[in-house]
This record gives sequence, structure tokens and C-alpha cells, in this order.
Amino acid sequence: MAATLHTSPMSLQQQQPPQQLQPPPHQQQQPPLPPHQQQPPPPSPLLPSPPPQPPHASPQETPWSAIDRYYDEQEEASEELDDDDDEEEEEAAAAAARGDGGGGEEEEEEVVERRRRRNARARESDEDTEDASETDLAKHHEDGHVEIKERMYQEKLSSLKKQLQHLHEGTLQEYQKRLRKLDQQCKERIRNADLFLQLETEQVERSYVRERRAAVKEFEDRKVELKESLVAELEEKKKIIETERLTMELTGDSMEVKPIMTRKLRRRPNDPVPLPDKRRKPPPSQLNYLLLDEQIQDDLRVLNKGKPFKRAESPSQRFEARIDDGKLCYDRRCYHKSQPVFLEARDTNKISCVISSIGTNEVWVRKTSDSSKIRVYLSQLQRGKYVLRNRSTS
Repeated sequence: MAATLHTSPMSLQQQQPPQQLQPPPHQQQQPPLPPHQQQPPPPSPLLPSPPPQPPHASPQETPWSAIDRYYDEQEEASEELDDDDDEEEEEAAAAAARGDGGGGEEEEEEVVERRRRRNARARESDEDTEDASETDLAKHHEDGHVEIKERMYQEKLSSLKKQLQHLHEGTLQEYQKRLRKLDQQCKERIRNADLFLQLETEQVERSYVRERRAAVKEFEDRKVELKESLVAELEEKKKIIETERLTMELTGDSMEVKPIMTRKLRRRPNDPVPLPDKRRKPPPSQLNYLLLDEQIQDDLRVLNKGKPFKRAESPSQRFEARIDDGKLCYDRRCYHKSQPVFLEARDTNKISCVISSIGTNEVWVRKTSDSSKIRVYLSQLQRGKYVLRNRSTS
């Protein structure tokens, strides 16, 4: 009896086998078996193994039947206690009736105390029964959720392992699908790259042909232009030379009379001295009649009529002066540093000097007489204010 009273609902729940749960509907391959034919699932490595079943527990017993059996046992125990209390009360009453009534108050107190203890045990039994029922229900639901989560975890783990194995083997559908998509994208990009290469090649070829034609055309145009410019320049020089020749013929010193070369024989010692011929007059040294300047200018205008008018060159156009690479190019000659030259000016005579230095826009010359320096600008050489002459050719 005492062992039956101290049996708790938690111990009964631990002695019961785990409830058999059904797989999800999408994983059911065959109809579920009846409860009495279902096998208990294998023990999970994450959960502790259930305790061994007691001898009085049935393998097919469900949690609800265990709870009902527990309640029945509690009721039977409480009834037995009540029966014992009733027997004790009856014995106490019989003893009081047989006695002379001297210990009646003590017996009544004992009866009241026994009733009070019985009521307290009944209340405690009811409270324990309610707590045990609530604890058993919560434990049952918690165990069910844990088992469902464990089964779902195992199923997902096995599914992921299978997918990983298929992925290593190359037979996974998702892998093959993405591989086909990547292959298609690669082929599309290669095709676009080939088309772009072909287009760029055609554009480069067209640009090359166009630039080549433009270069050939420009070369021909430049060649014709150069030829025409050279011809025009030569014609211009030819006209200038003809004009200068004609001017020299017209304005040349034609009045000079060259002396007549006569041979004189040596006089013999015995010959008399010849007398001069008085009948011959010596020829004049020059013509007595000369044309006036106005008449000469009129004749020149008549001769030059019909020809293009050409302005006379100024001194700045007659002399060319520039500096290239530290050398002075002047009047078709090149002068360098420390070269002896003659410097001529409009108001001074010829000065012997040496080129001291050549700048970017001026030339310094040093006199050989007193070693003084004179700065000559290119503009002065171009205008003819100063004239340089090579000392060796002057």
C-alpha cells in the first residue's frame, strides 16, 4: 500500500515507452499501421535512452491509459485509508460504549483528530492528482515535440547528405540545371565577342582604307602644289634676272671708251724722232651728247610696259639673318663663335672684330683693336644697318 502511494506520475511517465509518431503526409509511402502493430522508433543519439519497462507495464500501453491506471490506484488507496479510519472510529466507539464513560473526552478528541488527518490526506491526494495530471500532460507534449524535431532533423540531415553525394557525383538536378544555364551564358558571350571582333575588324579595315586613300590624295595634291610653287618661283626668278639684265644693259656704263691698243716699235738709234701728225685730231675721251635722266626713264617705262609691276626690294628683304643651333646664318653664310669677321656700318668704316657670343636674338662682337664689345641685333642685320663680312673673303 505504501509503495503504491509513493508512486509519482513522473515515474510512471518515464516508465512508459515513447509514443510512436507518424511521418509527415508528403513522406508517407504506405498507410499507417494500427497502434498495436507499430514498432517503437530507434533511440536518438541526442536524447537519453528510456528506462526499462516495469514488469506490470504492457508494451502496447499508451500514456493516457497509464494516467487512468494511476488515478484508479490513487482512488483505491484513498478508499482503503477511509475504510481503515472507519474501522478505527467504530472500534473507538465500541470501546467507549463498553467503558464507564471516564475517558469519553479523550476518545472524542482522537476521533476528531483522525477525521482531520483523513480530510487533509484527501485534499493532498486531490492536489497531487491535479499536479501530476498537469505535469504528465506537459511532459507528454514536450516529449512529442522533441521527438518530432529530432525526426525532422534526421530527415533533413539525410536529405542534405544525399544531395551532397549527388553533387559530388554530378547528378544533382539543381547543379545540372545551373550548369546548363552557365554553359548557355558562356556560349552567348563567346558569340557576342566574335560578333564584336568581326565588327571592330571591319571598322578598322574601312578606316585604314579611308585613311590610306586620304594620304595618297594628300600626297598627290602636295606634289602638284610643290611642283607648281617651284615652277612659279623659278619663273619669278627668271623674270627678275631678265629685268636686272635689261636694266643693266640700259643703265650700264656704256660711255666708257676702251683705249685702243697700239703697237709701238722701238726706235732705232740712228732714226730721227718722229714728228706728230698735225692733221689727225685725237679722238674725244667721251661723247659730248648724253641723254637726260627723264628721257632714260621714259625709255625704261616703254620697255617695261606690259610686264608685271615688281616693287623694289628693301634692305630688310635683301638680307636674311637668323640663329640656328648657336650659329648665325647671314647672307647665305654661317658664322660661329670665335670667327674673325668685318663689321660695316652706314656711318662707320670697316671694323675688324671677332664674334664673342651668339644669343637668341643678338650677336656680340669684340674689336681686335681695343677689345671692346658691340651688340648687334638680328633686326639691325636684316635692315642693313650693320653688315658682316667674312674676313678671309673680304
